[in-house]
Amino acid sequence: MTSETRHSPYVPNTDADRDQIIKCLGVSSTDELFGDIPKQHYLPNLKLNEPLSELEITKELQRLSMLNYTPDTMPCFLGGGAYRHFIPSIVKHVISRGEFATAYTPYQPEVSQGTLQTIYEFQSLVCQLFEMDIANSGMYDGATAIAEAALMACRITNKDRIAVLNTLSPVYVSVIRTYVEPQGLKIYSVDPSDIKLDQETACILVQHPNFYGYLEDLKNIAKVAHENDALLVTSTDPIFLGMFNAPGKYGADIAVAEGQPLGVPLSYGGPYVGLFTCKSDFVRQMPGRIVGKTTDTKQREGYVLTLQTREQHIRRERATSNICTSEALIGTAVVAYIGSMGRVGIKHVAEMTYHKAHYASSMISKIPGYSLPFGGTFFKEFVVRCPISPAKLNSYLLENGLIGGIDVSDRVENGLLIAVTEMNTKEEIDRLVYLMAEHPARGNNLL
Repeated sequence: MTSETRHSPYVPNTDADRDQIIKCLGVSSTDELFGDIPKQHYLPNLKLNEPLSELEITKELQRLSMLNYTPDTMPCFLGGGAYRHFIPSIVKHVISRGEFATAYTPYQPEVSQGTLQTIYEFQSLVCQLFEMDIANSGMYDGATAIAEAALMACRITNKDRIAVLNTLSPVYVSVIRTYVEPQGLKIYSVDPSDIKLDQETACILVQHPNFYGYLEDLKNIAKVAHENDALLVTSTDPIFLGMFNAPGKYGADIAVAEGQPLGVPLSYGGPYVGLFTCKSDFVRQMPGRIVGKTTDTKQREGYVLTLQTREQHIRRERATSNICTSEALIGTAVVAYIGSMGRVGIKHVAEMTYHKAHYASSMISKIPGYSLPFGGTFFKEFVVRCPISPAKLNSYLLENGLIGGIDVSDRVENGLLIAVTEMNTKEEIDRLVYLMAEHPARGNNLL
């Protein structure tokens, strides 16, 4: 390293640096260094532009950002797992404080009491919300939380089969497969209307409300699971719990959720935080970190990591989990959100969301050619069968300043999944209904 680069805040590798690295490693070239990677997985040569200065790249990124359509710039009815909810200004203020934004893993309790207490409060609030016994300090997101729950259930029951309701998010199912199949565990799909479990089933995974927005019969599913010595694992929308019964009320053994609706912006998909709870009987199989409250020799309250050692997460296949971190900063946002909204505030958000979604569905169902293919109770999302291609309809909506829903035609012919939250005004909903009714090509055979 030259004296010119030694003090630079960013140190790129020069050609000489790379040559020295290759020599020290005992290989003849970079290609040889990566020779174990199959050629079919190599990235094609990237054709990048010439380097830009900080000023130039800032302007370029600003220009690119102006090309985006976001829920902050136009009405949005996208859902499918991430939602635009109101975030009190205090949330950003709290998590912007330097002691939270730069905090490291709190292995040393004597210098980490603030961070540890925040995590403890996070766990306590999540337990209250879910009406479950124990919560951990958080997973990466909702998808990894339910995948870790499936692995946990297999360890508890010593079984190797996992039943998944066919109404579970396809994104979640993909992540679950990535987690469990390399470990020799098997997944099979079941229909909510006819659940049959075999004796080697460790658990049944249920999304409530499901991916299409509708409620499952959790009481019956729990009965079937427990009659077959399987665990009930639920994934839910935390805002939904402000209005409907919590998983603990239905006898869920493990209950998880995507924490994004609780004060976390959409942020192009993350970072989010996975909420993870379980019955106290299973606490030693719970993945992630757990913070406990204790007293010192002078009877002063203090907070510590408990039940698991630091090395737990590097024990490879013998570890309860290979997630070696927690989304503590995002968890702090959840604490600030729940603390500022309170029980009444979250209930109010849930009620506004529910009523606005049902207003939207009732208006859309009156448009000739549109229908609601699913019966039953839904919360904030519902599926609409359209008389035209959802892709064409969404393009038309976008051209008219509105972000539409998710195309679920793989499940319902011309199906469109629409999400409504408390952030959608009556004027926005009426605008959506008007555009759906007035689409110039609606019913046109060319579509």
